[in-house]
Amino acid sequence: MIKTTGYAAHHAGAKLAPFEFEHRELGAHDILIEILYCGVCHSDVHQTRGEWGANIFPMVPGHEIVGSVSRVGAAVTRYKVGDFVGVGCMVDSCRECVSCHENLEQFCEEGFTATYNSLEREQGIPTRGGYANYIVVRDEFVLRIASNVDLARTAPLLCAGITTYSPMRQWNVGVGQKVAVIGLGGLGHMAVKLAAAFGAEVTLFTRSSAKQEDALRLGASKVVVSTDEAAMAAVQNQFDFILDTVSAPHDLNAHLRTLKRDGVMVMVGMSPDSMPVSPENLVMGRRILAGSLIGGIAETQEMLDFCGKHKITSDIELINIQDINHAYERMDKADVKYRFVINMGSLQTDKP
Repeated sequence: MIKTTGYAAHHAGAKLAPFEFEHRELGAHDILIEILYCGVCHSDVHQTRGEWGANIFPMVPGHEIVGSVSRVGAAVTRYKVGDFVGVGCMVDSCRECVSCHENLEQFCEEGFTATYNSLEREQGIPTRGGYANYIVVRDEFVLRIASNVDLARTAPLLCAGITTYSPMRQWNVGVGQKVAVIGLGGLGHMAVKLAAAFGAEVTLFTRSSAKQEDALRLGASKVVVSTDEAAMAAVQNQFDFILDTVSAPHDLNAHLRTLKRDGVMVMVGMSPDSMPVSPENLVMGRRILAGSLIGGIAETQEMLDFCGKHKITSDIELINIQDINHAYERMDKADVKYRFVINMGSLQTDKP
C-alpha cells in the first residue's frame, strides 16, 4: 500500500484536519500521481458536511486535480514519469455498459466511481480525493495537461470547466447564437468564458448589478439583473440557449420566458430545494428544460485541449491547505473570485 497524507473531514460537519491513509499498490493499468494543485468545488463543502447522503468518513475531498506522474503500472503506455496530468470527478466506471462504450462514463449504468466518497470497484476500499499529496488512478481516467499552461488555474477545468463545456457542445452553441448564463460563480464564470470562445453573444443573468464589470471582462456583452422585472421583460423570447449554474432556489419560469421558440435551458446547478416550472412556459414556445452532468473522459480531454488552444483558464485564489476551513467559510458567503485552488506543496509542512 502507498502511504499518503491529506486533509479529511472525520465526520459530517467536522473541520478538515491532517489525515494519514493508504492508496492501493499500483496495478498494471494504474498511475501514481503527485498532486500539485487541487481546486475547491462547492460540492466538497456539501459532501464533507454530509448534506448529500451516502457519505464515507473520514473523507478526503477534491476532484479538480492537477499533478505529475510519479510511477506507472506495467501496462501503461500513454503516460510516463514527469508528465503533467489531471483527474476530474471520476476514477473508474464499469467500462462495459452502453454509456461507457459511448464515452459517457458519467452515466455509467452501474454508477461511476467518484474520485472521493466512493468505493473502489475491485478492492472495495474508499476513494480519497485531491486534498492530498498522492492519488492512484487507472490510466483510462487520467487526462493529459499541456506543459505550457498555468497548472493552478487549469485545475478547476476538471470540474467547473467540463460541467459548463459539455452542455454547450451537446446543444451546438456557436457563432450567431444568443446565449445567457445564470449566475457568475465558479461554474458561471467558466460558462461565460467558454460561450464567448465558441463565438456566441453572451448575456449574464445575475441578482447583483455589481457583477457587471467582471462579466464584461470575462466575455459577456450584456448583463441583466434578474430581480428587475422590467429588465427581464425586455429580454423575453431572445435566447437560443441558457445555462443555469445556480445551486440555490430561483425563479426558473422568469428565465424560461427569455428563451426563443425551440430554445434550450440546461441546469447544471443542483438546488437542495424543488423549484416550480409552469408547463405553459415550455409548451407555448416549444422550449426545452434539460440537465447535464460533467462530461465523459474523451470530452473532458477535448475541453482541456480547447481551453489550451484558446488560452482559457479559471480565475482563482491560490491558498495553502492549512487555510481550507476558512476557505469553506468564505464560500458560504460567496466570497471568492471565482475558485479556490490549493497549492498542495503546502502540505509538506504538516506532520500528522
